[in-house]
Amino acid sequence: MPEGGPHATITEDGGIITVTIDRQEKRNAISPSVTAAFWEAANALADRDDLRCMVITAKGPYFTAGLDLAAGGGTRPGNPETMHLHPGWNFRRNYRSHHLLYDEFEAIEKPIILAVQGVCLGAGVEMGMSCDFRFCTPNAEFGLTEVRLGAIAGSGGTSRLTRMIGPAWGKWLAMAGKRIDAQRALMIGLVHEIFPEETFLDEVYAFCRELIAIQPEVLGLAKLAVDMYTDVQDRTVQRHIDRLAVTLTFDEFAKSMERFKSRQREAGQDPGRP
Repeated sequence: MPEGGPHATITEDGGIITVTIDRQEKRNAISPSVTAAFWEAANALADRDDLRCMVITAKGPYFTAGLDLAAGGGTRPGNPETMHLHPGWNFRRNYRSHHLLYDEFEAIEKPIILAVQGVCLGAGVEMGMSCDFRFCTPNAEFGLTEVRLGAIAGSGGTSRLTRMIGPAWGKWLAMAGKRIDAQRALMIGLVHEIFPEETFLDEVYAFCRELIAIQPEVLGLAKLAVDMYTDVQDRTVQRHIDRLAVTLTFDEFAKSMERFKSRQREAGQDPGRP
């Protein structure tokens, strides 16, 4: 266990697994311990059928100040005696643990939700770009501070961010290093909704329960299809993906239609009429 207690906790309730960052004395900086908690929760979500949704949130005025640079950031720091021989190679290898984590978030065919209750900087924004839904409180702020430290946001803060909000606002955050408030984040599509601070997590979990009510196979295919449409710009290929997705979900759709017709018959209505 890291000094001062765990930096993040994992809880489960009603098919929802939640990771809560709680390292307020360090502005919830993402340490290797926090990254390990993300991996543990993501693996559980991917492997267990009883888990349907994942929420990432935090306690305190900061969601996160970004990576804990003093702790090295990654999980493969290398040999201190030889790191100077290939500093760039060693840095990229160590940092790749975050790349793989965010790739895994995208690959899991279940929804992952970022619930930002405060200031969200650096790796917090990058992680959010690999999540399926993002919510925040009115006092939330977002920013990519890497450029002011002589680097670019290299774990999705440039590539995924630009895909999500476009090049104009991508440059505002990743190139100019500007911060934005909750309202502007909503306006540019960085977050989906702003919930009141007093009922924030209640609203987030209510949304999770709405997702859980959807057939898991359909929900997972919808996630994959949307990501594929985004990456493939050819309209013909997109239509082929449509046809394949519809075919793969046809059985669930047929069952839903049969339930609908059955309810109409029980109500004395003609199931063949709208």
